[in-house]
Amino acid sequence: MDKRKLNRITWAFVAVTVLTVALMLTGSLRRTSRITLPSSTTASDTQPEDSTGSGDMPTVVTVTPETVQTAIETLDRPEAYRRTVTVEQFWGSGSGTYAVTVTVRGGWTRTDRTLPDGRVRHAATNGETTYIWYNSQNPVYTTSAGGVSADNEQTIPTYEDVLNLPVEEIVEADYRTISEVNCIYVETGETAEGYALRYWVSVDTGLLVAAEKLLDGETVYRMAALTVDQMAPDAASFTLPDGTVLQDK
Repeated sequence: MDKRKLNRITWAFVAVTVLTVALMLTGSLRRTSRITLPSSTTASDTQPEDSTGSGDMPTVVTVTPETVQTAIETLDRPEAYRRTVTVEQFWGSGSGTYAVTVTVRGGWTRTDRTLPDGRVRHAATNGETTYIWYNSQNPVYTTSAGGVSADNEQTIPTYEDVLNLPVEEIVEADYRTISEVNCIYVETGETAEGYALRYWVSVDTGLLVAAEKLLDGETVYRMAALTVDQMAPDAASFTLPDGTVLQDK
């Protein structure tokens, strides 16, 4: 076969392959049931795909109600980031919305939320001790974190809520995009009380980026945090009003 003709065939094949991958990543295949994840399905091995040319191929993990928790466990959440979580609550004919700024670094999570009375509530926790203060002023209240996790401080479902769902309660799981964020989607069936839950976990960051709680098919709670800044926050973000530095590395 003529060498130039062979090259044209080769480039045509490459072009078709690139176009197919692009369509998948832009959400044109919004309900595909497969997602490429790291080659190991264990939570401890979450290294990115090999890009050194060694020839290792990533494992394609099928996302189903039976496998979705294993798929989510392979994802890594960033060790340092900042984002804003918007929470909406609905009741009767009314609703309320508030935003929480979340800063994470070195095992510490800080949240900043403006309360209805205008005060700003600040909290910093490492999962063992929690510090709370208002309006960047003393006094600072210190308490044991107890069962209140960093996710609780963000007023969002905990990461463990998704991983600990009984498999039989998961009725739908697949790969979806939400506002151009590629996610693993999980939905539960209605409980006897009429509640159902929906979760979107980012494939890129491993963070829960959206969630909904429904009652008899109507949304009563919704959270969203679709953008994230992964630049490491400085020490000032974890310095108390009295000058105590909680996290300086």
